[in-house]
Amino acid sequence: MKYDTPFGTSAELILNPHFDAAADYGATQQAVLNDAAFDTARATISAWPGYAPTPLHALPGLAAEAGVAAIHYKDESARFGLGSFKALGGAYAVLRLLVRTIAEEKGVEATVAEILAGAHDDVVNGITVCCATDGNHGRSVAWGAQTFGCHCVIFIHATVSDGRKQAIEAYGAEVRRCAGNYDDSVREADRTAREEGWTVVSDTSYPGYTEIPKDVMQGYELMAAEAAEALPRPPTHVFIQTGVGGVAAAVAAQFRRRYGTQAPKVILADPEKSACWLETLRHGEPTPVHGDLDTLMAGLACGEISLLAWDVLKPLAFAAVSVADDDAVALMRRLADPHPGDPAIVAGESAVAGLSALMAAAAHAPARTALGLDETARVLVFGTEGDTDPALYTELVGRPADAVRGAA
Repeated sequence: MKYDTPFGTSAELILNPHFDAAADYGATQQAVLNDAAFDTARATISAWPGYAPTPLHALPGLAAEAGVAAIHYKDESARFGLGSFKALGGAYAVLRLLVRTIAEEKGVEATVAEILAGAHDDVVNGITVCCATDGNHGRSVAWGAQTFGCHCVIFIHATVSDGRKQAIEAYGAEVRRCAGNYDDSVREADRTAREEGWTVVSDTSYPGYTEIPKDVMQGYELMAAEAAEALPRPPTHVFIQTGVGGVAAAVAAQFRRRYGTQAPKVILADPEKSACWLETLRHGEPTPVHGDLDTLMAGLACGEISLLAWDVLKPLAFAAVSVADDDAVALMRRLADPHPGDPAIVAGESAVAGLSALMAAAAHAPARTALGLDETARVLVFGTEGDTDPALYTELVGRPADAVRGAA
């Protein structure tokens, strides 16, 4: 269905024909994300210097406006000082790659402490990792490479801002700008890695490339687990932004394994200018969208879904909702200048897609009914980034992030 939003734009809602609330978390999903791999990821990441669970903010003012019982916002803006949840995925996948390579070449299971101390630099210094990025994933991979001692090259597409490029370079990576959109940069990174003998550390999967993205997604699950453990009651709904779908799949997988058939409904929030998940649910199979994908929500500007994410989300995602750029900006401003009772929150453009989708759907009676949103609904959203492009944040919100934090 299509409907008008409170922000003067329109949205589209598509229910997933493959969704099955009673389905087991089956072998297909277990092959991608499972408890054993998550336990390894959690033990590893939680032992890193600077690890701490990120805040979970209650938003009673917005909840009252939306006509739901509760909204909780998982704020990833300070994760490991990188400004986004991506720190959990790319850097973890870099570490797992190094551990596997050391085991193959030296026959030992290297510890994080040994790698940090340089005990395996004879192997690590010979490794170059690379990836394509809209910004945040590349920053995480670059940080992981710098932290653990290998080399890094990051590919960005034509519309990635100079601010995000410089933020990646600050972690010692070489950054190469490509023509075209995000999906073109994915292909350029893959081609160059094959020619140079580098290893792609991507958050999206495609035919012939599936193992490393599993590590990335497994790291993302920690964010969902932290939220579940901090909530006073399990959520009934999760609105989560998509991009290629890795984080949405990680969240859906964690909650289905944790809560079984009582898991919350997972609603995907898709930028209207790169709505590959909306089209995928519309057609019932992975369906790309084409063009420049020029959404303001730069971290979500992806035209092709991750095949691994589809394996997980095919039976687990309840619906997809489109989000307009103007709606995202409106929610950034609303969080910066909050309702009474709500904290001031610094949220980047991609962070608010889930919350924007919720507020738009909650204001439209047929969409509320279709999604099961009522006065008893307890909604969880993930604020996946802070001001990862400070200049753009200031332009969109009207004041810098530090001023918002100072008013909190």
